[in-house]
Amino acid sequence: MPRDRFRLPAAVYGVLRGGERVLMLRRAGTDFRSGQLSLPAGHLEGGEDAVAGLLRELREEVGVEAAPGDCRLALLVHSAPEHEGDLEYLHLFFVVERWSGEPVIGEPDKCSELVWVAADALPADVVDCVAGALYAIDRGESLLLRGW
Repeated sequence: MPRDRFRLPAAVYGVLRGGERVLMLRRAGTDFRSGQLSLPAGHLEGGEDAVAGLLRELREEVGVEAAPGDCRLALLVHSAPEHEGDLEYLHLFFVVERWSGEPVIGEPDKCSELVWVAADALPADVVDCVAGALYAIDRGESLLLRGW
C-alpha cells in the first residue's frame, strides 16, 4: 500500500511599510497568540497560489487592495512544530510595495487594533516568529529555519 505523502501547511504574511514603519494588528479572540501584535496573515486555501492568498488576506484583514506585481517574496521561514501535536510550517513573508485603500480592521472578531510600529525597534509584544522574520528581512536574508 502506498504511503501518504508528507504535507506541509503554508501561511502568507503581508509586510506593509509606510516609510520606516510597518503595519501590525493586535490579535484578539483567537487561540493563537491573542493579545500580541502580528502582520496581516493567514493560511493558504486549496486552489489558490501564494500571491492570491496574500491578496485575499490583505482584503479580509485590513481592507486594502494590492496588485500581484507589488508583492515581493522577501523571506521563507520553515518552522519546526512549537509544541506536541503542532505541525511544521512554511511561512511566506511578502513585502507589499504599494496598495490602495486606507488600512482598517476587517475582522473585528480576530483583531482589536491596527498600529504602525518602527520597523527597526519592534515592540516586545510582537509574535516572536514574526519579529524574527522582520529582522531577518531587514538583514537581507531569504531563508530562516526556526526551531530545528
